[in-house]
Amino acid sequence: MLVLTGYALIAVKFAVGILTLIVQINIMGKGNLAPSSAFDQVQNYVLGAIIGGVVYNDAIGLIKFTLVLLIWTILVLIVRFGTTHYAFIKRNIDGSPVVLIEKGDILIEECLRHGIGANDLHLKLRMNNVSEIRQVRRAILEQNGQLTVIPYGTQTVRYPLIVDGRIDTGILEIMDRSEEWLRETVRDYGYDVSELFMAEWVHDRLEVYPYPK
Repeated sequence: MLVLTGYALIAVKFAVGILTLIVQINIMGKGNLAPSSAFDQVQNYVLGAIIGGVVYNDAIGLIKFTLVLLIWTILVLIVRFGTTHYAFIKRNIDGSPVVLIEKGDILIEECLRHGIGANDLHLKLRMNNVSEIRQVRRAILEQNGQLTVIPYGTQTVRYPLIVDGRIDTGILEIMDRSEEWLRETVRDYGYDVSELFMAEWVHDRLEVYPYPK
Protein backbone atom coordinates (compact mmCIF):
# COMPACT_ATOMS: atom_id res chain seq x y z
CA MET A 1 0.00 0.00 0.00
CA LEU A 2 1.38 3.38 -1.02
CA VAL A 3 1.89 5.74 1.93
CA LEU A 4 2.38 9.40 1.10
CA THR A 5 4.69 11.43 3.30
CA GLY A 6 6.57 14.71 3.20
CA TYR A 7 6.30 16.84 0.10
CA ALA A 8 4.37 14.17 -1.79
CA LEU A 9 1.55 14.36 0.78
CA ILE A 10 1.61 18.16 0.68
CA ALA A 11 1.38 18.14 -3.13
CA VAL A 12 -1.59 15.76 -3.11
CA LYS A 13 -3.35 17.84 -0.43
CA PHE A 14 -2.84 20.95 -2.52
CA ALA A 15 -4.29 19.16 -5.54
CA VAL A 16 -7.34 18.02 -3.55
CA GLY A 17 -7.83 21.54 -2.15
CA ILE A 18 -7.65 23.15 -5.59
CA LEU A 19 -10.04 20.53 -6.99
CA THR A 20 -12.50 21.23 -4.16
CA LEU A 21 -12.30 24.96 -4.83
CA ILE A 22 -12.98 24.42 -8.54
CA VAL A 23 -15.94 22.16 -7.75
CA GLN A 24 -17.43 24.73 -5.35
CA ILE A 25 -17.06 27.51 -7.91
CA ASN A 26 -18.70 25.41 -10.64
CA ILE A 27 -21.56 24.29 -8.39
CA MET A 28 -22.28 27.60 -6.65
CA GLY A 29 -21.32 30.01 -9.41
CA LYS A 30 -18.49 32.42 -10.01
CA GLY A 31 -19.96 34.91 -7.53
CA ASN A 32 -17.55 33.50 -4.94
CA LEU A 33 -14.68 35.05 -6.91
CA ALA A 34 -16.13 38.48 -6.10
CA PRO A 35 -18.02 38.06 -2.80
CA SER A 36 -21.32 39.94 -2.72
CA SER A 37 -22.40 38.97 0.80
CA ALA A 38 -21.00 38.22 4.24
CA PHE A 39 -21.50 34.49 3.74
CA ASP A 40 -19.50 34.51 0.49
CA GLN A 41 -16.64 36.14 2.37
CA VAL A 42 -16.85 33.70 5.28
CA GLN A 43 -16.98 30.76 2.89
CA ASN A 44 -13.76 31.85 1.20
CA TYR A 45 -12.02 32.53 4.52
CA VAL A 46 -12.95 29.16 6.02
CA LEU A 47 -12.01 27.20 2.90
CA GLY A 48 -8.67 29.01 2.78
CA ALA A 49 -8.09 28.30 6.47
CA ILE A 50 -8.93 24.61 6.04
CA ILE A 51 -6.58 24.19 3.10
CA GLY A 52 -3.80 26.36 4.53
CA GLY A 53 -3.99 24.95 8.05
CA VAL A 54 -4.16 21.28 7.10
CA VAL A 55 -1.83 21.06 4.12
CA TYR A 56 1.34 21.37 6.22
CA ASN A 57 0.05 19.27 9.13
CA ASP A 58 1.45 15.76 8.71
CA ALA A 59 -0.76 14.49 11.55
CA ILE A 60 -3.83 14.94 9.34
CA GLY A 61 -3.84 12.40 6.55
CA LEU A 62 -5.29 12.68 3.08
CA ILE A 63 -8.52 10.87 3.96
CA LYS A 64 -9.27 13.11 6.95
CA PHE A 65 -8.42 16.18 4.89
CA THR A 66 -10.76 15.09 2.10
CA LEU A 67 -13.57 14.37 4.58
CA VAL A 68 -13.18 17.82 6.16
CA LEU A 69 -13.43 19.47 2.74
CA LEU A 70 -16.45 17.31 1.89
CA ILE A 71 -18.24 18.24 5.13
CA TRP A 72 -17.56 21.95 4.56
CA THR A 73 -18.79 21.75 0.96
CA ILE A 74 -22.02 20.04 2.07
CA LEU A 75 -22.61 22.69 4.75
CA VAL A 76 -22.04 25.47 2.21
CA LEU A 77 -24.47 23.85 -0.23
CA ILE A 78 -27.14 23.58 2.49
CA VAL A 79 -26.76 27.24 3.46
CA ARG A 80 -26.70 28.29 -0.19
CA PHE A 81 -29.91 26.37 -0.84
CA GLY A 82 -31.54 28.03 2.16
CA THR A 83 -30.52 31.56 1.14
CA THR A 84 -31.67 30.94 -2.43
CA HIS A 85 -35.11 29.52 -1.63
CA TYR A 86 -36.08 31.09 1.71
CA ALA A 87 -36.18 34.85 2.13
CA PHE A 88 -35.98 34.83 5.95
CA ILE A 89 -32.79 32.72 5.86
CA LYS A 90 -31.21 35.02 3.28
CA ARG A 91 -32.23 38.09 5.29
CA ASN A 92 -30.71 36.70 8.50
CA ILE A 93 -27.48 35.48 6.89
CA ASP A 94 -26.78 38.01 4.13
CA GLY A 95 -28.66 40.96 5.62
CA SER A 96 -30.59 43.65 3.75
CA PRO A 97 -29.66 47.01 2.23
CA VAL A 98 -29.68 49.85 4.75
CA VAL A 99 -30.26 53.54 4.05
CA LEU A 100 -27.56 55.69 5.69
CA ILE A 101 -28.33 59.04 4.05
CA GLU A 102 -31.79 60.23 3.08
CA LYS A 103 -32.38 63.55 1.27
CA GLY A 104 -29.06 64.99 2.40
CA ASP A 105 -29.49 63.98 6.06
CA ILE A 106 -27.31 61.36 7.75
CA LEU A 107 -29.29 58.68 9.58
CA ILE A 108 -26.83 58.52 12.47
CA GLU A 109 -28.61 55.75 14.37
CA GLU A 110 -28.47 53.48 11.32
CA CYS A 111 -24.78 54.26 10.83
CA LEU A 112 -23.94 53.42 14.43
CA ARG A 113 -26.12 50.30 14.40
CA HIS A 114 -24.15 48.91 11.46
CA GLY A 115 -20.71 49.97 12.66
CA ILE A 116 -20.21 52.84 10.21
CA GLY A 117 -18.30 55.70 11.78
CA ALA A 118 -17.99 59.23 10.43
CA ASN A 119 -14.58 58.53 8.89
CA ASP A 120 -15.86 55.34 7.24
CA LEU A 121 -18.86 57.17 5.81
CA HIS A 122 -16.74 60.02 4.47
CA LEU A 123 -14.32 57.53 2.89
CA LYS A 124 -17.13 55.67 1.14
CA LEU A 125 -18.61 58.94 -0.10
CA ARG A 126 -15.25 60.11 -1.45
CA MET A 127 -14.86 56.78 -3.25
CA ASN A 128 -18.16 57.64 -4.96
CA ASN A 129 -16.85 61.11 -5.90
CA VAL A 130 -19.17 62.85 -3.45
CA SER A 131 -17.77 65.94 -1.75
CA GLU A 132 -20.89 67.20 0.04
CA ILE A 133 -23.48 65.18 1.90
CA ARG A 134 -26.19 67.60 0.79
CA GLN A 135 -25.60 66.38 -2.77
CA VAL A 136 -26.79 62.90 -1.80
CA ARG A 137 -30.40 62.03 -2.42
CA ARG A 138 -29.96 58.58 -0.90
CA ALA A 139 -27.00 56.43 0.17
CA ILE A 140 -27.55 52.70 0.69
CA LEU A 141 -25.20 50.31 2.47
CA GLU A 142 -25.30 47.08 0.46
CA GLN A 143 -24.93 43.53 1.80
CA ASN A 144 -21.30 43.38 0.66
CA GLY A 145 -20.38 46.54 2.59
CA GLN A 146 -20.26 48.80 -0.46
CA LEU A 147 -22.09 52.13 -0.47
CA THR A 148 -24.47 52.89 -3.33
CA VAL A 149 -24.88 56.64 -3.67
CA ILE A 150 -27.80 58.22 -5.54
CA PRO A 151 -27.09 61.95 -5.97
CA TYR A 152 -29.65 64.61 -6.72
CA GLY A 153 -30.19 65.04 -10.43
CA THR A 154 -29.84 61.34 -11.20
CA GLN A 155 -32.42 60.49 -13.82
CA THR A 156 -32.23 56.70 -13.65
CA VAL A 157 -32.67 55.20 -10.19
CA ARG A 158 -33.10 51.43 -10.21
CA TYR A 159 -34.71 49.53 -7.35
CA PRO A 160 -34.45 45.71 -7.60
CA LEU A 161 -37.77 44.82 -6.00
CA ILE A 162 -37.76 41.13 -6.94
CA VAL A 163 -34.65 38.98 -7.10
CA ASP A 164 -34.66 35.22 -7.80
CA GLY A 165 -38.44 35.07 -7.47
CA ARG A 166 -38.45 36.70 -4.02
CA ILE A 167 -39.53 40.15 -2.88
CA ASP A 168 -36.80 42.32 -1.40
CA THR A 169 -38.66 43.77 1.58
CA GLY A 170 -35.72 46.02 2.43
CA ILE A 171 -36.02 47.86 -0.89
CA LEU A 172 -39.79 48.10 -0.43
CA GLU A 173 -39.24 49.79 2.92
CA ILE A 174 -36.83 52.23 1.29
CA MET A 175 -39.48 53.06 -1.32
CA ASP A 176 -42.22 53.17 1.34
CA ARG A 177 -44.29 50.59 -0.55
CA SER A 178 -46.06 47.41 0.56
CA GLU A 179 -45.83 43.80 -0.62
CA GLU A 180 -49.51 43.92 -1.57
CA TRP A 181 -48.82 46.84 -3.91
CA LEU A 182 -45.95 44.98 -5.57
CA ARG A 183 -47.87 41.72 -5.96
CA GLU A 184 -50.79 43.58 -7.51
CA THR A 185 -48.45 45.42 -9.90
CA VAL A 186 -46.82 42.13 -10.92
CA ARG A 187 -50.24 40.57 -11.53
CA ASP A 188 -51.04 43.45 -13.89
CA TYR A 189 -48.18 42.15 -16.05
CA GLY A 190 -49.67 38.66 -15.99
CA TYR A 191 -47.09 37.10 -13.68
CA ASP A 192 -46.67 35.86 -10.16
CA VAL A 193 -43.71 36.96 -8.04
CA SER A 194 -42.22 33.44 -8.08
CA GLU A 195 -42.19 33.51 -11.91
CA LEU A 196 -39.81 36.47 -12.10
CA PHE A 197 -36.04 36.22 -12.19
CA MET A 198 -35.82 39.95 -11.51
CA ALA A 199 -38.04 43.02 -11.41
CA GLU A 200 -36.82 46.62 -11.18
CA TRP A 201 -38.60 49.89 -10.54
CA VAL A 202 -37.24 52.34 -13.11
CA HIS A 203 -38.69 55.67 -14.25
CA ASP A 204 -41.81 55.14 -12.12
CA ARG A 205 -42.62 51.83 -13.77
CA LEU A 206 -41.89 48.17 -13.12
CA GLU A 207 -39.61 46.31 -15.53
CA VAL A 208 -40.01 42.54 -15.24
CA TYR A 209 -37.69 39.75 -16.36
CA PRO A 210 -39.51 36.39 -16.10
CA TYR A 211 -37.93 32.96 -15.98
CA PRO A 212 -37.99 31.16 -19.36
CA LYS A 213 -40.90 28.77 -19.73
